[in-house]
Amino acid sequence: MKAKLHLFKIVTKHLSFTKAAEQLYISQPAVSKAIKNLEQDYNTTFFTRKRSAIELTSEGKSFLIYTNKILAIYNEMEKQFLHKNERFPEFISFGVSTTLSNYIIPKVIAKFRVQFPQTKFNIISNNSETIENLILDETIDFGITEGSVSNKKLQFKQFIKDEIVLVTNSKNGAHKKGIISIETLQNLPMIERERGSGTREIIEKHLADTTIKKLNSVVSLNSTAAIKNYLYHSDHYALLSIHAISDDLATNKLKIIDIKDLSFERWFYFVKRTGFISNTADYFENYIRLNYNF
Repeated sequence: MKAKLHLFKIVTKHLSFTKAAEQLYISQPAVSKAIKNLEQDYNTTFFTRKRSAIELTSEGKSFLIYTNKILAIYNEMEKQFLHKNERFPEFISFGVSTTLSNYIIPKVIAKFRVQFPQTKFNIISNNSETIENLILDETIDFGITEGSVSNKKLQFKQFIKDEIVLVTNSKNGAHKKGIISIETLQNLPMIERERGSGTREIIEKHLADTTIKKLNSVVSLNSTAAIKNYLYHSDHYALLSIHAISDDLATNKLKIIDIKDLSFERWFYFVKRTGFISNTADYFENYIRLNYNF
């Protein structure tokens, strides 16, 4: 029952069976079937289905209130009984690409240490290429990186999907319609991440399928935070993760410029050495999956 309620909650968050399936790492038909079975169990309809979207019904909104209460109780029960004697190493070291280490992982670690206060962490934040090399030379056992490479010595598992968007200072008066062509993108003064960055690798891979082979890069910086600080004081542009700019959009520091007929999507991946087995790593991976968006 817990799994059904968790699935229902994820669907209500995205209002999309497809996006829920991506987060849960299962097929879209499996999500649709699970919701249909849940509706049959309670003899009601939780969602109204449209051509390209779904909406919660009044019954669905009421059911969500109960779902949140029940899942909270499940969580308390597991803390009290299932994990009360669970032990983890006193020290865990793993690597995370910079986007995740700045904007997603810290809150997960904070919550984890409430439950397991004896465990200390060393989180190595660097670009994806560096993290993967640290895993290969056994400096660390696992990590989370952007994109995936065809290296048989590494095993990749999808975590969450991300979108890279074009942003600039919110006071930048150019492109008032909020959309530009691919040709215009080619001429913009761009602030880019350094070589080896997963973000830069994904951007270059997408651009290879267009008429643009190279952006007009005027400055290269080695972190998303540095790029954002640059944009606060400039009318230049950058391609950044939507996860990294949510606060900047809310506070009106940065704005998104859409690019006609071009989008940049990527996955974040859990990565470890092929054949590496660790109960700690497996549990921690599942914990991150369930708690990164709390």
